[in-house]
Amino acid sequence: MNRELREFRRLERVCLEQAALSTMDLARSGLLKVADDCRLAAEAIESQPVHRGAIGLAVEALRLVLTVARPPRRH
Repeated sequence: MNRELREFRRLERVCLEQAALSTMDLARSGLLKVADDCRLAAEAIESQPVHRGAIGLAVEALRLVLTVARPPRRH
């Protein structure tokens, strides 16, 4: 889980940096939303107990994937 936590934190940081550089409101808004989703996923990982069974890990991973992964919007 430590690797996943680091990756979500890294993605959050990258999105925040790119949002700060963005000149388009829509792009900035989208990047901030993704950064927020990454932060929430990292916080969920941090709040989990260290020792869990295989089923608990699978359920948590599925929950994170369904919560964080969203299809891209095209306008």
